[in-house]
Amino acid sequence: MRLVYVMDPMCGWCYGFAPELTSFLANHPEAEVEWIMGGLAPDSTMPMPAELQQTIAQYWHQIEARSQAKFNHDFWQLNTPYRSTYPACRAVLSAEHIQQGNAPLMVKAIQTAYYQQAKNPALVDTLADCAAAIGLERQLFLQVLLSPEIEQRLQQHLTMSQQLQVQGFPALFFVEENQAYPLALGFCQTPDLEQQLTRVFEVRK
Repeated sequence: MRLVYVMDPMCGWCYGFAPELTSFLANHPEAEVEWIMGGLAPDSTMPMPAELQQTIAQYWHQIEARSQAKFNHDFWQLNTPYRSTYPACRAVLSAEHIQQGNAPLMVKAIQTAYYQQAKNPALVDTLADCAAAIGLERQLFLQVLLSPEIEQRLQQHLTMSQQLQVQGFPALFFVEENQAYPLALGFCQTPDLEQQLTRVFEVRK
């Protein structure tokens, strides 16, 4: 079973969705997941406006209320936030480039740093720390992160996200014979995923 998961490591709803996806995949050990970086926000060195900070901070409380996720709300006092998630997306692609299968490990490391440890994953130093946390050599990771190949790969992922007509994250698809069937378009829980997968199988008969 092939699944395509379109997400962003700095998307709060993807963080909330992580336990649901883990539970779903535990029920389907045969599943092979392709992690696609959807790119929530392009590169920026401009500090996030206060109004946007307040909006996202409110989202975190909403996500906590609907999911199993817990957030370290000190992030907003301890950091200068940037509306810039492409670096984190490149970091996931770099980890996967160095060793296949690293994408979910890197996503989890970034989410842990951001949402639990109140570190800023828009910064290269934070991303390098995340890479080291999953056992990657820091200098090699930084070299790959800044390479033209990773930028090209990110653009390919963004194009794939557009082709799948993804409007928000998380987005999970069952893919068969170049046909993509949505299992999740936005946050949902494991029983919802199971129910949707059953519907997809019925449609395919």
